[in-house]
Amino acid sequence: MKPSLTFLLVLLLIPFLALKSDKQAYKIFNIKGHTVDYDDLLKAAKNSDIIFFGELHKNPIAHWLELELTKDLFAEKGVKLVLGAEMFEVDNQLLINEYLSKMIRKKDFEAEAKLWPNYKTDYAPIVDFARDKGIRVIATNIPRRFAALVNSKGFEGLDSINAMERGMIAPLPIKYPDTLDCYASIVKNVGDGMPAHLTANLGKAQAIKDATMAHFITKNGAFDGKTILHFNGSYHSDNHQSIVWYINQAIRKTSFELKVLTITCLEQENIDTISKQDAAKADFIIIIPASMPGGESK
Repeated sequence: MKPSLTFLLVLLLIPFLALKSDKQAYKIFNIKGHTVDYDDLLKAAKNSDIIFFGELHKNPIAHWLELELTKDLFAEKGVKLVLGAEMFEVDNQLLINEYLSKMIRKKDFEAEAKLWPNYKTDYAPIVDFARDKGIRVIATNIPRRFAALVNSKGFEGLDSINAMERGMIAPLPIKYPDTLDCYASIVKNVGDGMPAHLTANLGKAQAIKDATMAHFITKNGAFDGKTILHFNGSYHSDNHQSIVWYINQAIRKTSFELKVLTITCLEQENIDTISKQDAAKADFIIIIPASMPGGESK
């Protein structure tokens, strides 16, 4: 007996019906607002010199994709891949080097380094992969005490630090583009009713962080044929501002033409659509369900 036409149509539709009913953990859009695949993002990353992965610090999907992108870029670039991270402050670089070179034990590194509370679950897998494969990991963030000093006293507060300490921050004086929305919006929102530690200098405190991260990215291989994959909160690279602004300033001072790629993460109830405003935040936007356990909004 020959199968009926209806039966054949059902067989053909089964894969599509299954895909429609599957629960998706994320969806990727490009800057034009079109849906793309992970392979499209990976291809663009492979063709870039500096990649900013703007994460949501508590989101498990973001951290998993960071690890997967690290692995896939390493398969293409090998030890020409360099990892940088907001999560590590510059004065911890020696400890990071000692751990990566297997000079010190994991428990000693984790006991002595200034690590974020979610390090073991979210960042240790990336660092341990780097340790196994011989990938450099660069601490790019300013020591928090210096950012706090700027928040309290403005850039003038840095006049009091010594020469060795100045080696842990971007060269002074730094440009402060206070009209950029990333800084202007912070200053605008600081006012009555805000916690005492949030001052009118908060935009400057963010700027010294961004300038310092950009400085250590360029200092550690961006102009030497390395591919830099940098992990930071989405604020620090969204809308091609913050760190990206300082990176572009550094590039303009040279004869190099470096390709900078930005990725950001967003949580939404509906991951099938993206607004024009959100699509403009980065070259690739990863939309993650707001209901994801452990997510940023939890």
